[in-house]
Amino acid sequence: MTKKHVAVIMGGYSSEYEISLQSGEVVCESLDSNKYHIYPVHIFKEGWDYVTPDGTKHPVDRGNFSFSNGNETIVPDVVFNTVHGTPGEDGYLASYFELLDIPQTSTGFYQAALSFNKRDCLTVLKGFGILCADSFYITQGMEISTQDIVNKVGLPCFVKPNRAGSSFGVSRVAEEKDLINAIEEAYKEDFEVIIESELVGTEVSVGAYKEGNEIKVLSPTEIVSENDFFDYAAKYLGESQEITPARISEEDTRTVQEETRKIYQLLNMEGVSRTDFIIQDGIPYLIETNTTPGLSKESIIPKQAREAGMTLTEFFGILVEEALSNNQ
Repeated sequence: MTKKHVAVIMGGYSSEYEISLQSGEVVCESLDSNKYHIYPVHIFKEGWDYVTPDGTKHPVDRGNFSFSNGNETIVPDVVFNTVHGTPGEDGYLASYFELLDIPQTSTGFYQAALSFNKRDCLTVLKGFGILCADSFYITQGMEISTQDIVNKVGLPCFVKPNRAGSSFGVSRVAEEKDLINAIEEAYKEDFEVIIESELVGTEVSVGAYKEGNEIKVLSPTEIVSENDFFDYAAKYLGESQEITPARISEEDTRTVQEETRKIYQLLNMEGVSRTDFIIQDGIPYLIETNTTPGLSKESIIPKQAREAGMTLTEFFGILVEEALSNNQ
């Protein structure tokens, strides 16, 4: 069997680039080197480069996404996308690879762009009966009435950048006087901001992926943060418990898994997704769905894959083979 050339892209242009580098390194370590030639490719504003183990950089020709491996020019057979945030999670790279006819492991450009925009994604899914928190949207430059915001979403509430991940720029606000500062913090990440009512219940996160024509849903992970919410420190600095499988009833487990499957299907997604809910009074409310979830050792999807009895080598291999088969 001829070994396929797999470019693992990582980095990106957002605050999430360090998490992306960790995800990419885990994928490179885990992919089966007997089946694939593996190339870590760093995507940064200052340059795109294939980076060898000794740190040598080989620039990527963006005209066809080729690069030298030191001996010959490589055009990858498939791209494993671990770029969180822009341009990997918002559809830009997905559309670029589609134009080049290079398969990649994440979802298509439209689904990526839609799910990355929390406001638009929640609006679409609400139309299909998916329950979400009450929300209020603002854009930088708009006049802001904190009273109008409180009237709509109540207190406490969460102020979030509309298009960002890893909880960058997110604040929990308990008093009206703190809203403006929280909004200014969110504007550092995005000029669009979403403000949502606080849901009180059990937070869970559920992975899903496609193998063949089947959508497979993983065991939910329960998130118990030591902080006010599942913020950056809770996600990546150990200030939370992530319990897989979640300590919820079988009925609640089935319900969130079916909601995850429904969302994956409604959005016509590919690759692996992670969908977050808060179960309040037995009812799951969607927080968001992520189409390029973290794959670092601390991340939720690798834990759920292991809970399902898969090694990361097996799981990442499924994602690569699925991308290749979709392009035939």
